[in-house]
Amino acid sequence: MNTEILGVIAMYTITILMAIPFGKYIAKVYAGEKTLLDTLLTPLENLFFRISGIDRKAEMNWKQHLVAMLIINLVWFLLGMLVLMNQGWLPLNPDGNPGQTADLAFNTSISFVVNCNLQHYSGETGVSYLSQLFLMFLQFVSAATGMAAAVILFIALKQKAADKLGNFYNLMLISCTRILLPASVVVASILAFNGTPMTFEGKDSMVTMQGDTVGVSTGPAAAFIAIKHLGTNGGGFYGTNSAHPLENPNYLTNMVEMFSQMIIPLAMIFALGFFLKRKKMARMIFGVMTLGFLLLCVPVVIWEVQGNPAIAQMGIDMGSGAMEGKETRLGSAASGFWSIATTVISTGSVNSMHDSSMPLSGMMQLLAMMTNAFYGGCGVGILNFFIFIILAVFISGLMVGRTPEFLGKKIEGREMKIAMIVALLHPLLILAGTALAAAFPVITSANLNNPGFHGFSEMLYEYTSSAANNGSGFEGLGDNNPWWNMTTGFVLILSRFIPIIGPVAIAGILANKKYIPESAGTLRTDSATFGMMVMAVIVIITALSFFPALTLGPIAEFFSIH
Repeated sequence: MNTEILGVIAMYTITILMAIPFGKYIAKVYAGEKTLLDTLLTPLENLFFRISGIDRKAEMNWKQHLVAMLIINLVWFLLGMLVLMNQGWLPLNPDGNPGQTADLAFNTSISFVVNCNLQHYSGETGVSYLSQLFLMFLQFVSAATGMAAAVILFIALKQKAADKLGNFYNLMLISCTRILLPASVVVASILAFNGTPMTFEGKDSMVTMQGDTVGVSTGPAAAFIAIKHLGTNGGGFYGTNSAHPLENPNYLTNMVEMFSQMIIPLAMIFALGFFLKRKKMARMIFGVMTLGFLLLCVPVVIWEVQGNPAIAQMGIDMGSGAMEGKETRLGSAASGFWSIATTVISTGSVNSMHDSSMPLSGMMQLLAMMTNAFYGGCGVGILNFFIFIILAVFISGLMVGRTPEFLGKKIEGREMKIAMIVALLHPLLILAGTALAAAFPVITSANLNNPGFHGFSEMLYEYTSSAANNGSGFEGLGDNNPWWNMTTGFVLILSRFIPIIGPVAIAGILANKKYIPESAGTLRTDSATFGMMVMAVIVIITALSFFPALTLGPIAEFFSIH
């Protein structure tokens, strides 16, 4: 067990150490500075723009950025629906998987477009290789969309007074070519050399220890799995995601996949500091996010290592921890760590079944998505945290009797209204969705494999995962039916685009305002004191919004087994 704990510490420490230089590289890419990949990639990028007819140097204001983002995402969504519903007769379908129903295709397409990958199907049987390849494309561009939106914020905060904030298409493309694609090649190569399939052949036959011959699904898995983690997408090539021995063959691949899903969200924090030349602010943001992450992660690792008291009372040894729903080759500690990393970062991939976690571990997984502010996904993590910064600046300004300011720009009523809409939308979507599901038991109770408190947690988790663009699930819930496909689909749309539109709109408004030089009375927003203020705002909003629902689910379940 001590070895498992050391493995967890090593995974986290190495990720942070890699994130700092990677963040510096990301800042250089977005600042237009020279990098080693220029010679190879600049001609390729110019080719894309020549074919499309887009002028990459034509700058946009914040409204034009948002229009471009929404239109291109709509196109991807419609193409996804077309491919998924017709995959049965389209090429690259060696296993003969049928086309998806309209409601499932709606949910799947929008889910991958919004970087959630909430899969209401099993990867091996639910989609063809052509669909997997198109979904892999969406995993690149959905991550790049979030990163481009974050960079619009970076540019707006850097400019003392400006209306033009770069070109959305250029920011999105270089996010793919300069950051996501090179890293994916490295990760996919490591996975392929460790046994993850990378082929277009159909099922492979193998003989089990019992002597039975079974078909094992293969396919272009290594490439898919690399970007699913680097883009904080999380969609599993196989139904059991990274608990599958071909998606995650050994402890080395487990560590590589963990590095992959954490590296860009962490690096974007440091990239902010390098880009704005405000390293102290980046350290403040990193400190608050890390404190929140550790407060969620450490208890979960402890609870999972301690094991299940109900099973211990039966005289069963809990020396290996709570191993129900976990892989023995990975262990309870690494699985507990992964469960919080994947929910905090909004990746949503799993290497164990969260439905089998200890009740309070499930609560922490829910809280990680409910706060939705510690590290977060590619780019959008910074955007979510920016909303809490704006709220904290406004409250702090009122407390000291000064007009709230952030980086030399006044925070006024318009910005606060937008920030409050974004902040309150998240709990509204989660709680309203869960309330509707609980209010119609005829529709939803038939889909629950667990009655009582845990069944409520399953419903709460589904809408929380959708609203946080996470994609993981308490898979005791049978979610492939019109109710869950449609309701979570609409939650996915609203919870993706409004939290991007809001911060970008605030950034654009601030960029147009007159710059006010800092003075002795200016509130320092890069100090530890302000960091604790931001943390307090996050905790208060989360606690007030979600504590009643948590008491009905995981907290009540905890007391029922003790």
